Amino acid sequence: MSGPAGGTARAATTTDVVCLGESMVTFLPSQPGRLADVPSFGRGIGGAESNVACALAAAGHRAAWVGRVGADGFGDHLVETIGGYGVDTSAVRRDPVRPTGIYFRTATDRGAGAHEVAYYRAGSAASAMSPANVPYEEVFAGRVLHLSGITAALSADCLELLRDLTAPRPGRPLVSFDVNHRPHLWRGGDATVLLELARRCDLVFVGEDEAEEAWGIVGAEAIRAALPEPGVVVVKRGSAGATVFSGLRPGPRSSNAGGAENTPASRSTEGAGAENAPASRSGEGGGAESGPASRSREGGEAEVVTQVPALRVDVVAAVGAGDAFAAGFLSATLRGLPVRDRVRHGHLMAAAVLTVPGDLTEPPARDHADRLVALDDEAWGRLRLGPGWTAADRAPEEVRTP
Repeated sequence: MSGPAGGTARAATTTDVVCLGESMVTFLPSQPGRLADVPSFGRGIGGAESNVACALAAAGHRAAWVGRVGADGFGDHLVETIGGYGVDTSAVRRDPVRPTGIYFRTATDRGAGAHEVAYYRAGSAASAMSPANVPYEEVFAGRVLHLSGITAALSADCLELLRDLTAPRPGRPLVSFDVNHRPHLWRGGDATVLLELARRCDLVFVGEDEAEEAWGIVGAEAIRAALPEPGVVVVKRGSAGATVFSGLRPGPRSSNAGGAENTPASRSTEGAGAENAPASRSGEGGGAESGPASRSREGGEAEVVTQVPALRVDVVAAVGAGDAFAAGFLSATLRGLPVRDRVRHGHLMAAAVLTVPGDLTEPPARDHADRLVALDDEAWGRLRLGPGWTAADRAPEEVRTP
């Protein structure tokens, strides 16, 4: 059944995380240079939410992707490729009229002035998602529902859908929201709606830079003040790492829907990680780590603030790392790990993607990642990860320290 429902029955939940959003076919350049000069492109897939689903499935979790694609070859490629990672794509809908979105990009860093991206997504099948045609029973079938602000920018119907999915309702799963502010999608629009959506969620990933650009809010403390409702707010600080605000209080969904017992792990260990890949470039990062610090919030509620430094990474391509960080953090959340460890797993998953050319890669084996996460602060600060490091537990050690 599609469309809104009064409640959400999840007694027979078998899915860990459901990710909803647009996925597109991406064309990667065969060589550096302007799009006008690149002679050929290789085909891949790209989409914040489907990237998270693929990374979670590769890490051994039961993940599902809900989206809408065209009844075309590109739609076939997306569904087959995402499904190939072990992701459940049974709830993906086909649009008989609208096409699957595609885009081309250059090989340079997204933040570089020479970076180019050419999107062909206007009027795409995904932009037609709405409360009337999305299968709510599948969307709410997991322990976690992961969304992003990209979907809200695609169309008025998509924005209406996100408003409905983030509304309090009985039995709502933990809702994870990656702000993912993309300025080119909000030209002529009001990106402050992302703040409205974030306040309705339980776990929020937001970068300091995007909070300033989209909302005019500067600094981690000010961001937390603007987002008082979510149980966990992760402020991504680039090469400085991440600051996580978490509390022992119920999130916004408990006002009308479900309580803390519906979260994937105990509230006492609930934390978050930084989506925007605060894994730093070569030579940066590291530094002292600040453990959890408690403080009183308004009303006497306990607030825990945890700071975790970024890793030093020899970056191959700075794309897809934010989605990988979210996946790493969510994976550790599902395992009930402490805040610091969730953030560290996010950093490691991001580092895996930063050291390959595309948006997706095989994550480090769980026991390998757990060994690195368990390092003391000094050893963690010395880590420097380069291409091939994820195979270090199956080959000669490739994790280098200065």
